[in-house]
Amino acid sequence: MSELFKSPFDRHSTASQVIEGVDLRGKRAVITGATSGIGVETARALAAAGAEVTLAVRRPDAGEEVAASLRAATGNDAIGVARVDVAELDSVQAFTASWSGPLHILVNNAGIMMLPELERGTGGHEQQFATNYLGHFALALGLRSAMAAAGGARMVTVSSSGHLFSPVVFDDLDYRFRPYDALGAYGQSKTAEVLMAVEADGRWSGDGIRSNALHPGAIATNLQRHTGGLKTPEPYRKTIEQGAATSVFLAASPLAEGIGGRYFEDVNEAPAVTSRPTELGVPGVATYALDAGNAERLWDITAPLLG
Repeated sequence: MSELFKSPFDRHSTASQVIEGVDLRGKRAVITGATSGIGVETARALAAAGAEVTLAVRRPDAGEEVAASLRAATGNDAIGVARVDVAELDSVQAFTASWSGPLHILVNNAGIMMLPELERGTGGHEQQFATNYLGHFALALGLRSAMAAAGGARMVTVSSSGHLFSPVVFDDLDYRFRPYDALGAYGQSKTAEVLMAVEADGRWSGDGIRSNALHPGAIATNLQRHTGGLKTPEPYRKTIEQGAATSVFLAASPLAEGIGGRYFEDVNEAPAVTSRPTELGVPGVATYALDAGNAERLWDITAPLLG
């Protein structure tokens, strides 16, 4: 195992701090879920550094309001809005089909968390798995050629410490045989996102596309509406500006150049852990989430799931 990557930043660092002095003029970025929380702050930081940013959002009307605010705040007029609902494959495929030109940064940020009841989405799959993982897999696959054309692109996937609460259960992805568990289903979807990042890096790094996953930290945003984000233990809580720091670092910092297939938190690579924590927000990455065999297996079954 290679030595863990260390940066000069920590859990207190903000998105603005990790990107200070970085010039992203001429770079193009797509961010899903950029109408609230760390998605907006990620967009703000990248736009402030000069990037052309597309807010890939479920509600374009809300996206236009955010875009107008960001243009005013950053002085960057190259902030656009596109409808992308990662819970709807038709929406994702329409967006990727319409994209033209290179893409330098893809931030898979949108997500849902701990639905109290079992819901089914794309193809009848459990909704969190369908939204958090399948939708972003389809998005990444559809934008692969655009990222390859960039001559050096980064894909950043926002996972969660929730992945520590479940591996991908290959024999029952959709809770057809086992009782539904909100935290377990969320955890499985977030493990799937880490495995996607690992396998994408392995398959696409030769095209100049580097891919990493991350845990942003515990931030009280709309994502926690079913759990009460402020119940997370105090030492693990962050502001939105701190929560977006790891995403922005992986997306744009020169210090992260050439880094891929890893899982970060607090703007540093996370240590591996081998047992389940007793509470949300605990640091570390499960060994099953970085397992190359799991990553390859999940990738190989996902394309058929998408039809």
